[in-house]
Amino acid sequence: MGSIWELDFYSRPILDENQKKVWEVLVCESPSDTRTKIDSLFRYAQYCPSTEVNSVTLRQALEEAISKAGEPPKRIRFFRRQMNNMITKACKDLSIPAQPSRRTLILNQWLEQRMEEVYPNEPGYQAGTNPSVRVENPSPQRLPDALEGQQWAFVTLQAKELEEMHEWEIGFGEGFPLEMAQVSPEDRIPGILIFSPRALPIAAWMSGLELAWLKFDDSQGARLLLETGFNESWIVASIKNPQTLAEAKGFEQAKQKANGVHFISIQSDPQAESFTGFWLLQEVNLP
Repeated sequence: MGSIWELDFYSRPILDENQKKVWEVLVCESPSDTRTKIDSLFRYAQYCPSTEVNSVTLRQALEEAISKAGEPPKRIRFFRRQMNNMITKACKDLSIPAQPSRRTLILNQWLEQRMEEVYPNEPGYQAGTNPSVRVENPSPQRLPDALEGQQWAFVTLQAKELEEMHEWEIGFGEGFPLEMAQVSPEDRIPGILIFSPRALPIAAWMSGLELAWLKFDDSQGARLLLETGFNESWIVASIKNPQTLAEAKGFEQAKQKANGVHFISIQSDPQAESFTGFWLLQEVNLP
């Protein structure tokens, strides 16, 4: 079946002749792995008047995008919580699963580029009128007991090693081209290795969560949190050991130096030569 698409349907900093906000449908293809050429990814854009903002208009725009792409996507990711009902309805009408997700890396970059290079050249452009997405953060949830890793460790890999990710034996996972994250081949990319005899159910569970990023949080005790979906958060580990705490802080610092890029690896044991799960992630600010 087709690829994964990223979708945004929202107002832009442009006013029409009636002084009403112009809306826009943006669709782009998610990269599948580290080999993906960014310029080869499918993209589709269509403006929409505010009087036609509904699921029917969105469905029609998606139908047009599918016609241009040649095949429908296997699912669609979107990050705007306030558009949940409309996007879900339009996708349901097309029998395409819609998934709330902060893993919209290409879409985020495309929106930033259009904010700088496209919208300012449109008639009716109004600078500074599109606020960033506000994400409410509920209390992090505990992982189900059966899904907690028995061992885990912080590690780093050079970016050029991750570029060979497509050659590794991986059960569940997803990557993206590191060129889009603006990291050099020699940069050290931090990550966490999780070992468990239940590696398969852990990886399968994570694969259905729309992983966003991993972060160290010390606002309510030292914790390693996995961010997923719109705003879900899971406690991967509570950290009490001073050495592990220092490593967790080092992970967060290394992640910032790597422009937010990091990874999660799941293996049955430290001697395993394959990965039950491996995800390349990037923490970003949503546009």
